Amino acid sequence: QVQLVESGGGLVQAGGSLRLSCAASGRTFSSYYMGWFRQAPGKEREFVAAIRWSGGNTYYADSVKGRFTLSGDNAKNTVYLQMNSLKPEDTAVYYCAASPRLSFTGEYDYWGQGTQVTVSY
Repeated sequence: QVQLVESGGGLVQAGGSLRLSCAASGRTFSSYYMGWFRQAPGKEREFVAAIRWSGGNTYYADSVKGRFTLSGDNAKNTVYLQMNSLKPEDTAVYYCAASPRLSFTGEYDYWGQGTQVTVSY
């Protein structure tokens, strides 16, 4: 079965850092894009970042550019979202997803269970 498992969320003070991981299994994702989305209470899910497994192309939402860095370890089928200079508005449940096409909306084939990120003032 295809499975995406996020980890690394937690509580951090504003200005701090967290690294999220997404471990993928069940198929080969070399031709896929791996995306990160987040959803805060009362708000719609929004795009955060995406990476193309082949070539390592990365894409970031304007709200996180310069603060978040997306990388991948192909041998481990794992992608990482390094989040620095965190702000309270970054508080949300973060989801990883996989798609054969680049998408900045929620139109992905596979989704993880989500991991909570809470940034205090």
